[in-house]
Amino acid sequence: MKRTIIILTAALLLTSCVDSEKQLMERAAELCKYIPDHELLEQSRDYMTEDFYSVLDTMFYRLPNHEAMDHEWLYYFVTGNGGTIADYEVVSVEKTDKSHAVATIKVRQKWEDGSFDPESDIEEHRLFMEKVGGRWLMADFDEHKADCIHYIAINREEQAVRAAISDYLVSEIGEHYLKGELCIPTLMMVHEDSLYVYGDFWVMWYTAAGDTLKCLSGGNHSGLMTLEKKDGIYNVLSFEQTVDGAGNEASAKRIFGEYYDIYQNMHSNEQVREAVRREQLGEYVKQNSLPYHYYQDYGWPAVKIDEN
Repeated sequence: MKRTIIILTAALLLTSCVDSEKQLMERAAELCKYIPDHELLEQSRDYMTEDFYSVLDTMFYRLPNHEAMDHEWLYYFVTGNGGTIADYEVVSVEKTDKSHAVATIKVRQKWEDGSFDPESDIEEHRLFMEKVGGRWLMADFDEHKADCIHYIAINREEQAVRAAISDYLVSEIGEHYLKGELCIPTLMMVHEDSLYVYGDFWVMWYTAAGDTLKCLSGGNHSGLMTLEKKDGIYNVLSFEQTVDGAGNEASAKRIFGEYYDIYQNMHSNEQVREAVRREQLGEYVKQNSLPYHYYQDYGWPAVKIDEN
């Protein structure tokens, strides 16, 4: 009798384990629907751990578009930019402890009509799962969470440097121009070397007219800024500028040195400058929740600001 009970108990435990593995594979297949592919779906929040969703949300929607696009893997987690659709197959799920598991998935690319792309290989990926509040959630994908956290930290440092430079340009350079309502610099970074920033900087004062920022005054200030970081805060210590007039080229070559050609190509290209201006005005308007959609230089048509 005891032997029968033991056998039955073992069978029940084995069945339970099989069911548990089956449930994990089914859950992993469900989570695959929420792997980011060119966008982070709002409903993904319910299928990801809070911290994983948070870092992805920051990367997709809280950084300037041009910054995030420096890392195309963010947008093309599994498919790339060819118009195909990812087809997922959960191969296995391995529990690493009571609340963590790793699913191995294979991905093939198929077209919208359901046929598979013969040119694409079958790729293998890892989906990390964590049990939170009794539910298995996506906690990472191919360890991209660490990539995101690393990049966000770098970006925050870059934004802190840019903020310090902007503040300096407004307070120290903008003071010498006819003032409007808003002073918004355009920063074109030529080269950054730790606390030394070579740049082509433009200081602009604007007045508001409806949904348009009208440029009242401003000018170019190129050169080398030296910064310091104290108690986690960046400040500009000095700014060596190129001189106006006949000595401009010589001073630019001296200050920019090996980066002179990059500076000259950037400085002389009005299309690039205006593209950066539109982009950075858009970032400024968005960050400060301002109601402006256009900017306008005197004597020129209004230009639409980039809306990120």
